Amino acid sequence: MIKKMILLAFIAFSSVAMVAQTTVTGTVKDAKTGETIPGANIKISRKAVGTTTDFDGNFVLQVTDKPPFTLEISVLGFHPEKIEITKNNQKVIASLIENETSLDEIVVSASRTPERIMESPVTVERMDSRSIKNTSAPSFYDGLENLKGVDINTNSLTFKSVNTRGFATFSNTRFMQLVDGMDNSSPALNFALGNLLGMSELDVKTVELLPGASSALYGANAFNGIMFMTSKSPFEDQGISVSLKSGITSQDAAGDNEFKDLNIRMAYAFSDKFAAKATLSYLKGTEWYATDYRNTKDGSYTSGDRNSDRNYDGLNVYGDEVSTNLRGVAETLEGLGILPSGAAALVPSENVSRTGYDERDLMTYEAKSVKFGGSLNYRPFGDDRLEIVWNSKFGIGNTIYQGTNRYNIKDFLMEQHKLEVKGKNFFVRGYVTSEDAGNSYDTRFAAININRAWKDDNTWFGEYTGAFVQGTLAGLTADQAHAVARQTAESGRLLPGSAGFKAAFEEVIQDPDLVTGAKFQDNTKYYHADANYNLQDITDWAEFQVGGSYRLYSLNSNGSIFTDYDGPIEYNEYGVYTQAQKKFLEEDRLKITASIRYDKAQNFEGNFSPRISFAYAGGENKNQNFRASFQTGFRNPTTQDQYIGLNAGRGFLVGSAPDNLDRYTTSPLTVSGGGQFIANNFGTTPIGSTTSISGRMAYENAFSQSSVEAFAADQSNLPTNANVALVKPEKVTAFEVGYRGIVPTGDSNISVDLSVYYNQYEDFIANKNVVVPFYGDVNLTQTAPVGPGGANVPLALIAIGNGDFAGFQTYTNSAADINSYGASIGLNTKVFNDFNLGLNYTYSKFDFDQASDPDFEAGFNTPEHKVKLQFGNTNLFKNFGFNINARWQDEYRWESTFLDATIASRTVLDAQINYSVPTWKSVFKLGGANLTGKEYLSAPGVGAIGSQYYLSWTINN
Repeated sequence: MIKKMILLAFIAFSSVAMVAQTTVTGTVKDAKTGETIPGANIKISRKAVGTTTDFDGNFVLQVTDKPPFTLEISVLGFHPEKIEITKNNQKVIASLIENETSLDEIVVSASRTPERIMESPVTVERMDSRSIKNTSAPSFYDGLENLKGVDINTNSLTFKSVNTRGFATFSNTRFMQLVDGMDNSSPALNFALGNLLGMSELDVKTVELLPGASSALYGANAFNGIMFMTSKSPFEDQGISVSLKSGITSQDAAGDNEFKDLNIRMAYAFSDKFAAKATLSYLKGTEWYATDYRNTKDGSYTSGDRNSDRNYDGLNVYGDEVSTNLRGVAETLEGLGILPSGAAALVPSENVSRTGYDERDLMTYEAKSVKFGGSLNYRPFGDDRLEIVWNSKFGIGNTIYQGTNRYNIKDFLMEQHKLEVKGKNFFVRGYVTSEDAGNSYDTRFAAININRAWKDDNTWFGEYTGAFVQGTLAGLTADQAHAVARQTAESGRLLPGSAGFKAAFEEVIQDPDLVTGAKFQDNTKYYHADANYNLQDITDWAEFQVGGSYRLYSLNSNGSIFTDYDGPIEYNEYGVYTQAQKKFLEEDRLKITASIRYDKAQNFEGNFSPRISFAYAGGENKNQNFRASFQTGFRNPTTQDQYIGLNAGRGFLVGSAPDNLDRYTTSPLTVSGGGQFIANNFGTTPIGSTTSISGRMAYENAFSQSSVEAFAADQSNLPTNANVALVKPEKVTAFEVGYRGIVPTGDSNISVDLSVYYNQYEDFIANKNVVVPFYGDVNLTQTAPVGPGGANVPLALIAIGNGDFAGFQTYTNSAADINSYGASIGLNTKVFNDFNLGLNYTYSKFDFDQASDPDFEAGFNTPEHKVKLQFGNTNLFKNFGFNINARWQDEYRWESTFLDATIASRTVLDAQINYSVPTWKSVFKLGGANLTGKEYLSAPGVGAIGSQYYLSWTINN
């Protein structure tokens, strides 16, 4: 037995010895300074076999391949080098040339083919793992705000919205975000929830961002811009990496609160053919408290609070939107005999609102995010000619989303699963994205229905009016009578923190019926497939590409958001495209790229999106590059634009897909006694004490809201028919010119990146607020006599006067001429030999005549001027570096369905210092965001953004 074991061990040892046939050793150096380069990648060309240099820049590579073969040596920031290996035990000395500028980095997104940023035909911004390590922001996603032309609007600690070139919103449906080729927008909300289903910081290889329209290659919704996040391959980047980050957030309203951020990445290549990786991210902290209690009863900030305004509607107070006219209540009570005859005359025609609850009473403000990702990668031939990838991502967490209302997104789950086959010149992939809203809820309806749980609106306003009449009859002044009335109506109020409040709160947030509850219920998903093939190995005259995509939506909110009462709503869209790229002139200095794409969505006509661009590389080293492009973009109406059916409290939202108009009807609405008499005696449709309004009426029998407001101010201004057309895709035509180049300045060079653009929009998707009368037609043809022998008055105007109407938000397109234009310039250089200095400026301007469409609110939401500064040194002295980022932007107007307001200018300072410990394979970083401590708002209604301080320890990355 022992002899057999020795024999087997000898055979095993011999086989191992025979497998390890070739050994290569070497050193990698910086060609300019002669210093060795740690962490350089050494691999056999087109294979996963390889290693990295140690902290002294040396490597030993043992492989089964027999010479000759090619080694590829690369590291971020340097030009890669290839070395031929011709014998065993060959010793290699590689000298890498540092990139002259970041413009020498390679990008793929601009033309779907590798090219230097310097030679890209359109504007490209880029962040790689090296710049991520050096960012002063608390996370790589926050650090995107330091890129030229990029805006980030902070909804909450865990939800940042990335945008370029205007029209920023938290529901940013005009900007796409792709993670390893997958669109990670929410299927129901139609926009990315920041990095909730994004990527672990340790797994990010590159982030490429294309500002402006990109529909010619990427289809619908690549309208304002598109961002590509690409992860590291388990074949190329192996090992276990860990990042531990902890710190505090500091805000006046919330105080100082701890946050923690943990990231783990594990990757291993089991062979040339099979590799796998897994990533885990966990973040927990406290959201920015929203505590702006200014009065917003007229849709903007006004003076007055609950003590001075009886119809108070605080910004971050909910439930006080429920308001009614006291005179109308008194007349009803008098008609029912509850109040004595003549009592109504004692009550002023004045609106009064219920007492609301502060947002901080309705949210836990717990920020949490857990992300898991994994992939299985298989290369049938043992190299990168063909690779099959299965990739799954899961993200669950808590955040805050501000749309028409403020939503507490709690235990929200999104997941994606992708199967992809790719090679040197092609890819084919299919994936599914699904979501579960978990325990999310609408804070406005939570407050409204908690109020109604302890006392319904009719009782509350009835008690208020009755107490007011009694107080007036007792000789109290109006202010005194109102105070007594509110005190009387408030009897039995559930106080925040009490057992009764907690019980009512829990019941309401688990109820998806907004008449009685507040739960945000959704299980929507979409299925997507796309493919691309580059014919560069087949065609010699030019580089041709062809591709296409298909998407199927399945809306499933059980009737709580969409009109999917009787089952999921399904619809599809698809697109095909082609691109040709040809180089001309000596040394291929002129590059012309032409693309065209055709897209068709189920509910809309087809759309063509062309693009043509010119790029000329001048100068001795092709370092003076000029570009010009013409391209188009389009955006399909979102799932909500088409199929929403929702009572938002302040009005009803109804999508305008043709099959949606009759599917949606409101809950029963109360009709006045006088309105019932008029409608039943002079109208064409009988009406009872309540009525319901269909979605079709909002589009076909409604007044514009602005004309109703004008009529209320002056009854000689008759309200006008809104004439709301059904929504269709919006389009943009974009013109851009730019320059990228190197300007010599003695000992160092300045890299310059300049772009100027002009955008023309057509059929801009817009919301139009309308008013639907309960009876009568908006063309004012149906009339009734008012008073004995009185003149005939249109029934619809009588309905407006009686308060017998409902407000709707419709989805349509603006016919107004809308344009935007802007420019950006970025300058980067080295000063004092090794210090990096960067400065960029962005100008954005919106051109729109409000008088051409008074009811349209574009929501450009972008500062006109932005300046960003970066200063740092990655190696100030041995193993020590630092980086400072400063940003300034001027004030701008924010427009949204939540509130319109002016956002003040701000200056934000971020900084970090870092220290490397090579023997531990570790980097320690100490940093902070908004170090001046001056709090600022991204939009009205969100929490004021305070300061964030952190200490991180990153191992083996």
